[in-house]
Amino acid sequence: MMPRSKTYRDFWPRYLGEHARAQTRALHFLGTGLGLFLLAGAVAAADWRLAVAALVCGYAFAWVAHAVVERNRPATFTHPWWSFVSDFRMFFAWLGGGRR
Repeated sequence: MMPRSKTYRDFWPRYLGEHARAQTRALHFLGTGLGLFLLAGAVAAADWRLAVAALVCGYAFAWVAHAVVERNRPATFTHPWWSFVSDFRMFFAWLGGGRR
């Protein structure tokens, strides 16, 4: 379990450590990408159910990755907001060609 960080600067390296395996990051990437796709669909179709599905999708892939691949507890339970922000930071870093 990730210790409670006092600053985001301390949290980020620990967050990356909880995502050490490529499979974990890939499942996060897939869940976040599908979540963003569903969110865009929710806006385009004006259907709030797609927005709910976007949240479920994003978290489901991440939590499965932590349970099955990484075998740790998601940072969502200790730092929900920082975890949410960090997932997108990791997602866009990967899109930009950076590993992290």
